Amino acid sequence: MRLRHITIDCANAYELARFWSEVTGWPISDVDEPGDSEVLLEAPDPVPGVLFIQVPEPKAVKNRVHFDWMPTERTRDEEVERAIGLGARLYEDHRVPDGRGWVTLLDPEGNEFCVERGQSERTG
Repeated sequence: MRLRHITIDCANAYELARFWSEVTGWPISDVDEPGDSEVLLEAPDPVPGVLFIQVPEPKAVKNRVHFDWMPTERTRDEEVERAIGLGARLYEDHRVPDGRGWVTLLDPEGNEFCVERGQSERTG
């Protein structure tokens, strides 16, 4: 079997997909448009796409599954600031003085995600 999509329930599928498209650089499917109740973020192969599906009930508790992102072109701290500039909010800061650690952010609908150090920060 192959994992095809990671599906996220949300209040506004297109707007949340647009946020994640800006964060990741991955495009929204050409067939999706504002107001659609299902919107696909197309990830590069072999990564599964992220499918946003509009549901009537709001998020009520902490996510049981979340994304851990590792920057490829920026540092962890630069990526955290960029995500905040795009609409994320700081949730928990687990950075430590020696440079290790991660930052937990919330996307515009309150879904948790983490940003770790990039590979260059781990080996540099």
